[in-house]
Amino acid sequence: MKSKENDYFESLYEVTRLINGSLDPDRVLEEIVRSVVTAMGLKAASLRLLDARRKRLLLGASCGLSENYLQKGPILVEASGLDRKALRGKTCIVPDARTDPGFQYGPKAREEGIASVLVVPLIREKKVLGVLRAYTDTVRDFSKREIRFLEAVAHLSAIALDNARLHKALETRCELMAAHKLRIDDN
Repeated sequence: MKSKENDYFESLYEVTRLINGSLDPDRVLEEIVRSVVTAMGLKAASLRLLDARRKRLLLGASCGLSENYLQKGPILVEASGLDRKALRGKTCIVPDARTDPGFQYGPKAREEGIASVLVVPLIREKKVLGVLRAYTDTVRDFSKREIRFLEAVAHLSAIALDNARLHKALETRCELMAAHKLRIDDN
C-alpha cells in the first residue's frame, strides 16, 4: 500500500505534468482540484480567483461540490474573514465551517455536508491571485504534510494561471501583428 507521502508526490507530479502539457486554464484548474480531492481523500476542493476589482472570489474550478452549493451567492472578500486572511497570504483552517462565524456561508456548508476547510492563497510574484480550498465531510485536523501539499499545489496553480495569461497575451499580440501585416500588405 502506498504511503500518503507517495500519494502527495505522485499528485504533485501529475499537477506539474498537466501545467507543462496544457495552456488551457480551465482544463488545468479542473484537473488540479480533482487531484487534490483524490490525494487528500477530501469531500471536495475548489479554486477561486479574485475578480479584476479584487472584491469577489470567482469560481475557477471545483470538484465534489453540488451546483446548489456553488450557486449559493458571491464570495465577497469583505464579508469573508477567512478569505481576507488567505488573501493576505496566510494559510487558514476552519475546524468546523458549519458553526464558525468567520465562514461566510455556514448554513449552506451544513446543508452541503462540509465540516472542515483548509484554505491556502494562490500567490505569484508576491501577488495573491485567489485561493485553493480543501473541504472535508467530517471534522479533521489537517496534518503539516497535508497543509504543505496544498500550499505546493496552490503555488503550482498560480504558475499555471500566470502561464496561461502570458500565453493568451502572446497569442493576442501575434494576432494583432498578423492583422497589421495584412493591412500593410493589402496597401
